[in-house]
Amino acid sequence: MRIFSKSKLLALRQCRKRLWLELHRPALRDDSAGTETSFRIGHQVGDIARQIYDPEQCGALIDVNTEGFAAAFARTQALLSGDQTIFEAGFSWGGALAFADVLLPMQVEGKKAWRMVEVKSSTSLKDYYRDDAAIQSYVARGSGMPLHSLALAHIDNGWTYPGNGDYRGLLKENELAEEAFARSTEVQGWIAEAQQVDAQPQEPAITTGDHCEAPYACGFYDHCRSQEAPPAEFPLYWLPRIGSAALDTLASQGITDLRDVPDEQLNEKQRRVRRCTVNNSEFFDAEGASADLAARGLPAYFLDFESIQFAVPLWAGWRPYQQAVFQFSLHALDAQGKLTHHEHLDLSGNDPTEPLARALVASCGGSGPVYVYNAAFESGRIQEMMARFAHDAALVDGLAGIIARIVDLLPIARERYYHPSQHGSWSLKKVLPAVVPSLRYDALDGVQDGGMAQEAYLEATHPQTAPDRKAALRTQLLTYCKLDTYATVRLWQVFAGRTELAL
Repeated sequence: MRIFSKSKLLALRQCRKRLWLELHRPALRDDSAGTETSFRIGHQVGDIARQIYDPEQCGALIDVNTEGFAAAFARTQALLSGDQTIFEAGFSWGGALAFADVLLPMQVEGKKAWRMVEVKSSTSLKDYYRDDAAIQSYVARGSGMPLHSLALAHIDNGWTYPGNGDYRGLLKENELAEEAFARSTEVQGWIAEAQQVDAQPQEPAITTGDHCEAPYACGFYDHCRSQEAPPAEFPLYWLPRIGSAALDTLASQGITDLRDVPDEQLNEKQRRVRRCTVNNSEFFDAEGASADLAARGLPAYFLDFESIQFAVPLWAGWRPYQQAVFQFSLHALDAQGKLTHHEHLDLSGNDPTEPLARALVASCGGSGPVYVYNAAFESGRIQEMMARFAHDAALVDGLAGIIARIVDLLPIARERYYHPSQHGSWSLKKVLPAVVPSLRYDALDGVQDGGMAQEAYLEATHPQTAPDRKAALRTQLLTYCKLDTYATVRLWQVFAGRTELAL
């Protein structure tokens, strides 16, 4: 009889087919970059949790990867007779195994007991964490451990890091013992169901759907999708802002292709997208786009930020997952149509925002529109800088002046332009190659999107990164961000009808 890890039982809770594939065809799994990032963040939060729950560093850490399962279980039992805090304690019982993030010794009515804390990198208590806690308590208590308390600790995103490595307050606990202890029969049922799935000679016949993304993105999605009937030539999700309820309604009517959707169920923009898609034709309201921009002349500026979020703040005064801007690119177009470029990139590993804010104010001049693509992001980050540097009136005024001049090209693109290659999206990555085919992100060396920019920043600021590698990453980041703002320049040129400018 196979023994199932907690992760395998949680995979079952998501999808029986996912569990079967993880057990029998694991090589088919292809995790996304986002999933890999979540793993990295989870490890980072786990490391900080050890500092929080064992400030004197007197606890014991069990490493199953080096010790092996049998030795890890045996050492856990030996440590339970002592009074040390235990990290990654291992238990096996009833057809399942699990490892506890934190075990804290305690006394209950004069007898030794233990308090378990499961640590998560999210900022709230998710429903599926309750299944996690139920499995943990079932296995630990079944193996004979006197478990008295079980808490789920997640990140408190309202907490501010005071600095000097003091992360007390980062985690917020939720007591789940009573609920988890009461679910033993459920967990037994999950284990029995997992055994049934494991015994199946073929993978379960389950089609893809919303469950493929919730609660976790499934690494087997491409495999499962490849087994299904070919997708519709013109899938419904290409229709902009069509909600899940509308998709469910259409599916219940047997409609899978946007050509078959009744006109009365579509708004004007969706009908436009369908028309362009089916006819393979471009829509461009050049007169309307030009009129939208006519009131704003030159000089003009074109701005883009790159930022990163840290679950565990690195710098004093920061909250978990707060956006930190580490780079900007700014193209400036003067009254004569001459284009120049300004950029700022901080790879020191220190808080990058104050030098960046000052460089931004110095580069943006005193007048003229500041064009961006999706203004909510740049405006939001600048407002956060204003709050952070509220003590510096001159800097705040300079930043406020930039916000007042921001003009968003995204609404103009949504209203005035569509190409069938966009597949219902108006992201810059989709619009740019349609409007200006000579400019493509996939031609860049290295960094080609925001996620890759964040990974490059992490690698470049790591103290062990070699100087030549850091220099290469700097070049990649600068090139990528520069393309973002140059793309905005070219979009503005087309939308404004300023094709006489040699840009």
